[in-house]
Amino acid sequence: MNVGIEVVMFWISSIYIVPIWSLMWFAPRHELTKKVVGDVRIAVLPLCIPYAILAIPELPTILLTLGSEMPTPELITEFFSDDKVIILGWLHFLAFDVLAGRYIWLRMLACNKPIYVSTPILILGMMVAPLGFLIGMLATLDYSDRESTTENPQ
Repeated sequence: MNVGIEVVMFWISSIYIVPIWSLMWFAPRHELTKKVVGDVRIAVLPLCIPYAILAIPELPTILLTLGSEMPTPELITEFFSDDKVIILGWLHFLAFDVLAGRYIWLRMLACNKPIYVSTPILILGMMVAPLGFLIGMLATLDYSDRESTTENPQ
């Protein structure tokens, strides 16, 4: 693969997530974490820009491929055999992993979970997001929306 726009967008997004996850893992209650991760415009929206740059030109192909027939394992395997689609999938993972991780981080704060509980769950959230999200939801069953809206940034 040439060093094209896909590679640049890959590295911008892959590097951008490092401080976001680090703040959630190692300084979950710090004011800087609340300012950066607590603001979806800082934590998540910038990850949508590289995705949009790559996805918009490919929208006809994406919509035609995934919208013209029921996706099958064979169709998805063929679809993801293209380097551009693989990078686009990676950017999708990064953005939604941070979105899900941010949600779990907010719940951990609202439930006053200690760092030795939140950090391993958030690490799982970065590495295997659906599993981290599930465990994070289970670990915060005592979560209440009323608590989070008054004390935590949205």
